Amino acid sequence: MNKLKSRKFWIAVASMLASIGAGIVGMANDNSKLALVGTICTIVSGAIYSFCEAYVDGVRAGYTEVSETEEEE
Repeated sequence: MNKLKSRKFWIAVASMLASIGAGIVGMANDNSKLALVGTICTIVSGAIYSFCEAYVDGVRAGYTEVSETEEEE
């Protein structure tokens, strides 16, 4: 339920919907470049949200730095 109150979540949803809309408009107007940009932006918005949430979870857990021994393994 906390995710539904997250601003990052709603920004990601809005950007994904806008990207999907751009892709649909591109396909409807036979504009392949716009359809491609819409598809790429849809994927990127989800990836950015995932990375941001992973970072926040790491900070909350206290694992923001990786030690040298962990990097060697």
